[in-house]
Amino acid sequence: MTIKISIDCMGGDHGPSVTIPAAISFLNRVSDAELILVGLEDVLRAELKKHRAGDHSRITILHASEQVLMDDPLEVALRRKKDSSMRVAIEQVKDGKAQACVSAGNTGALMAVSRYVLKTMAGVDRPAICGIMPNQKDGPTYVMDLGANVDCEPHHLHQFAIMGSVLVHAMEGIARPTIGLLNVGTEDIKGNEVVKATSALLQADHERGKLNFFGNVEGNDIFKGTTDVVVCDGFVGNVALKAVEGVAGFFKMVLTTEFKRTPLTMLGAAIANSALKRIRRRLNPARYNGASLLGLRGLVFKSHGSAEAEAYEWAIRRAYDAAKNDVQQQLADLIAELMPRENTTIG
Repeated sequence: MTIKISIDCMGGDHGPSVTIPAAISFLNRVSDAELILVGLEDVLRAELKKHRAGDHSRITILHASEQVLMDDPLEVALRRKKDSSMRVAIEQVKDGKAQACVSAGNTGALMAVSRYVLKTMAGVDRPAICGIMPNQKDGPTYVMDLGANVDCEPHHLHQFAIMGSVLVHAMEGIARPTIGLLNVGTEDIKGNEVVKATSALLQADHERGKLNFFGNVEGNDIFKGTTDVVVCDGFVGNVALKAVEGVAGFFKMVLTTEFKRTPLTMLGAAIANSALKRIRRRLNPARYNGASLLGLRGLVFKSHGSAEAEAYEWAIRRAYDAAKNDVQQQLADLIAELMPRENTTIG
């Protein structure tokens, strides 16, 4: 089956200069995918021509006359720019013309427009952002929510755990993904009342054999790979994400500065070159680009706004994998089984 993905080519800091080469590279690697490139038609055609892909058989161009800027208020993105590349790309999923959408645009606008156009799934109160972080087992740790919901009730975090479990099962092939609840300690007595109540809900599902709840985890467990999924509210998740990005940048700067300090340290860098390459591969942020907006009636993936072509291609690959593994139907099935009907919302 051919997987069709719509791309908001105008979104992000770089627009078509990144999204087009990423799209072409992706299609060169994946033979059963087609892409709908959404944006200013003349700009997209010029960029495709630059990369000698003007007549690519698996690319369709869809014109959109507007662009959601990174600093656009939600009201502008949602109500004034109805022909934005972001909105038109999402509408392709709603209309069944694409199975997933990818955008590097304004995160708040992407969530708001996605929620307005696609609506939330039955049984889900709030969509959440699920991203991945590297761990010392050389695999990913899925973390959610990363900023969509700064204030959460226990049933919201419960829903996040369900959605995260389904996503990891589909994307990583893990039969029963382990779920950790991010807390200030691993003991049951630790944490605020929301965390304690959430723990009780997850433990009940664990005892029923529906979820594989590990228990409370701390921030360092994300990078140890203690659990496959780490659940938290959007305030905590976003702070953790930005802290990780800051530490990664700081580490890179220190390493580069120290290796260039003297001829002797430069020689040491040359000797350690193979090890440094392996470190770069394991910690390369491009490999972890592409966050899922889970809980919508359609698949939407968010690329980092400053992503280069390699990183953006990873976001497209994650959207492709999610569509190919039928994440949407698996989410609907498990949520219908586990979530009480009184929590169901339509939009």
